Amino acid sequence: MMEENQIAVVIPFFKKDFFDKTLESLSIQTNKRFTVYVGNDASPDDPLEIIGRYSNMIKIRYTNFDQNLGANSLSKQWQRCLNQVDIEEWVIILGDDDVLGMNCIAEFYTHLTNINMEAIDVIRFASLVIDSQGKAISEVQRHPVIENSIRFLFRKINGNARSSISEHIFKISSVRKYKFKDLPLAWHTDDLALLEFSNFGNIFSINAAVVYIRLSKISISGRNDLSRLKNTSSFLFYNYLLKNYSTRFSKMEKRVLLKKMEKRVLDDKANFILFSKLALLYFRKYDMPGFALFLLDFSRNIRNSYHSRLKGYKGKMK
Repeated sequence: MMEENQIAVVIPFFKKDFFDKTLESLSIQTNKRFTVYVGNDASPDDPLEIIGRYSNMIKIRYTNFDQNLGANSLSKQWQRCLNQVDIEEWVIILGDDDVLGMNCIAEFYTHLTNINMEAIDVIRFASLVIDSQGKAISEVQRHPVIENSIRFLFRKINGNARSSISEHIFKISSVRKYKFKDLPLAWHTDDLALLEFSNFGNIFSINAAVVYIRLSKISISGRNDLSRLKNTSSFLFYNYLLKNYSTRFSKMEKRVLLKKMEKRVLDDKANFILFSKLALLYFRKYDMPGFALFLLDFSRNIRNSYHSRLKGYKGKMK
């Protein structure tokens, strides 16, 4: 009797530059108990030829959407693709340029009984960052086998960890309950998913399998021209946590999140929306002394920026 398939691999497709490598990594999985769901976000690239190369090796369901959602909301495109999932209980949102190590699916099933016993809804693999040529540009990152999601968030904030959407497996029931939140470029959407989908509980790590995360000039992570929008998204992420889940964090943790928001405002001083949201948060907390201290930093930062520009201008005039 064939064993039940419990995992869906959802690929929100838009660019085909590395798509062949993505499907190839799925075709060589040592355990093929999964279904691939490809959702074409009205891309100018036609993936059907590439899909055809692998359709006899793995089960692929393809949907061509008429409307491009990803240009305005990547998370809505993810949700639309997730709606195509049939009966599977777990899902990987795999980037169309990322690659699964050949034992990822097998390792998932190896640990599934233990995962269910622990009542865990978020799983992650080890990860390795690769460049456009597939060469490693990082060390393999592994995690504690069981780690609280808040603890991981602060490891990441402190620069001691990294993460991306592709290295995770989520319980579909949790995804449908909380949904991916709509942040610009989906920047930090995966971080918020780890917290909400786990109900701020534990994440289970499978360190014996690796997901390869591609960093290239065409990937969002690798594009420098999106830095201002990424900054805005980071601010909105921290703001969302403090507004909706303040009681989940300690006093020290809340202060760290607030400082992160302040930094984002200082990095984009012309963005009045960010400034006003931060001011509103301070007013709601009745923390006027804290806001006064921030205003001092803000004015000092503006003054220093002005003097730096003036010095540079005078240097060019000589």
